[in-house]
Amino acid sequence: MTTQPFKVTIALFGATGDLSKRKLIPSIFHLFQEGSFDDNFGLIAVGRRDLSDNAFRQMAEDSIRENENLEHLDGLGSFIQKLHYVRLDISDSKSYKALKDQFEAVEKEWDTAGNRLFYLAMPPEYFTIITDNLGRAGITSTSGYKRLIIEKPFGHDYDSAFKLNNEITKTFSENEIYRIDHYLGKEMVQNIEVIRFSNSLFEPLWNNHYISNIQITSSESLGVLDRGEYYDKSGAVRDMFQNHLLQIVSLLGMEPPISLNSEDIRNEKIKVLKSLRKIAEKDVKKYFVRGQYDEGISDGVTVPKYRDEKNVARDSNTPTFIASRLYIDNFRWAGVPFYVRTGKRMKAKETKIVVEFKEVPKNLYYQKEQDTYDDLAKNLLVIRIQPDESVSLHLNVKDYASGQDTKEIKLSYTVAQQDLSQTVDAYENLIYDCLNGDATNFTHQEELMAAWAFVDPVNRVWGQDLPSFPNYQSGSSGPVKSSLLLSRDGFRWWDV
Repeated sequence: MTTQPFKVTIALFGATGDLSKRKLIPSIFHLFQEGSFDDNFGLIAVGRRDLSDNAFRQMAEDSIRENENLEHLDGLGSFIQKLHYVRLDISDSKSYKALKDQFEAVEKEWDTAGNRLFYLAMPPEYFTIITDNLGRAGITSTSGYKRLIIEKPFGHDYDSAFKLNNEITKTFSENEIYRIDHYLGKEMVQNIEVIRFSNSLFEPLWNNHYISNIQITSSESLGVLDRGEYYDKSGAVRDMFQNHLLQIVSLLGMEPPISLNSEDIRNEKIKVLKSLRKIAEKDVKKYFVRGQYDEGISDGVTVPKYRDEKNVARDSNTPTFIASRLYIDNFRWAGVPFYVRTGKRMKAKETKIVVEFKEVPKNLYYQKEQDTYDDLAKNLLVIRIQPDESVSLHLNVKDYASGQDTKEIKLSYTVAQQDLSQTVDAYENLIYDCLNGDATNFTHQEELMAAWAFVDPVNRVWGQDLPSFPNYQSGSSGPVKSSLLLSRDGFRWWDV
């Protein structure tokens, strides 16, 4: 991925956790395979368990071998020798001396130029404890750069996110903080900018003169699985809507940046989030629908309702579904609704964007004999992010079998299997970007705060108003009321 290998020591906190084993360690290994590192690289695994270097190395090797996305294991032996393990009580500032000593040993052995990357694959309540102790122990004082990657959630509302930022920036400056959102590492999400800004076919039409509405759907057929304790505190708003989906809205709605520089792109995204129409608490029901799944049939199997899932409160009012109608109140998008929905235990797992263009004047297709208009299919641009990455354009053409009638055709491009084999995991993309100092696909503090400012009124209303849950069956398309958000405006969810 790079012709200039990175010199760096990576400290991976939570190294024995599920995310590290499934995603992070295999991603870092693949970067190693691709030549992103050379001998000037080391990884320090940080955890609470009492493990030797060799015990952790065996754990890491097992994780890599079990990863389905790795086609071959060339270089595995050399990579494993780059790994070291440090047992750490993250709340005990004295225990950080062992981590400091390990950094110095790795840098002496591998000459990593004093560059240090700290990846906190940890619950957010530990973020400031770790960053404070890293600063006190002098670990962030280095001759090279220091960078911090933190996982979501970034706070649970505006005030907590603001406080979290203030605490972390005592040790790391804003340009050293990389708030990771793995959706922004997905290839087809990154393709949104390319589709928009590199095709003269679309950019002149990308406004309220030609687009009637835009729909974003991110649905899952699975329930909460073993994440019940976490999910019951966050729900669909904090788990998906406030971060992943509003980020996609900002990419679709942003103005063309003056360059592909990360600061220029993020500035345009911030403008979109600040332009979202603020929803008064009394109007939340007009713009938002929430739901929670009931028992039902999913993939041919009977599944329990959310309240019967493991580690979920039996009287939980946590939404597992949210649908919304958003407006970007600026010159480009005035009057165009953005419909966004996400939910668990829905009929299919998919993430897609549907851009519906306005109809052409129908006078050409007026049938004088019947005093009616011929029905024309809608012009749609469909960007499918998962499971099958594709782009399709729905058009009308002449139906040769029916005189002057029209029929709908689809021009489509699906990422070929050989191309898919060349794509990398979202986390690999983002770790590479961070090492390269490219913050384009990470969440800026202002983006974060604008998103929380938008969703906080919704959460306040829902926290005070008890819903009638459950209100949609597992294996369905969600609550009936979610369709009313569109039908009131003369639209419908597109099942394409």
